Amino acid sequence: MEGWTPDGDEPTLTEAAAPKGDGPVGPASEDAVIEAIATVHDPEIPVNIYELGLIYAIDLYDDGRVHIEMTLTAPNCPSAQELPIQVKDAVEKIPGVKSAEVDVVWDPPWDMSRMSDEARLALNMF
Repeated sequence: MEGWTPDGDEPTLTEAAAPKGDGPVGPASEDAVIEAIATVHDPEIPVNIYELGLIYAIDLYDDGRVHIEMTLTAPNCPSAQELPIQVKDAVEKIPGVKSAEVDVVWDPPWDMSRMSDEARLALNMF
């Protein structure tokens, strides 16, 4: 995944998410939003929350608003308060994003089948 660093340093947004030239910045791309979300990790699992399959929907609006629906691995997740805030903060750093709203949803419930192959590999689940 772009932006990931094997030494454990915090990933950063790559050029794909950065504005080009000196012109005005338009709305963010879905790729830029995904890349920002991928900088957020569940503190109990060494995989970013996008690869874990915790992101259910990303809606981008022409006025720079972003709406995200996400879930957690369990309703009693110790990170239930902090993860949505971290997602919001990461997305709002993207040039062109005016605001981000993150809603936590429980339907459908998360299960391990939502994890990417990259996440399964990182967790030795193959």
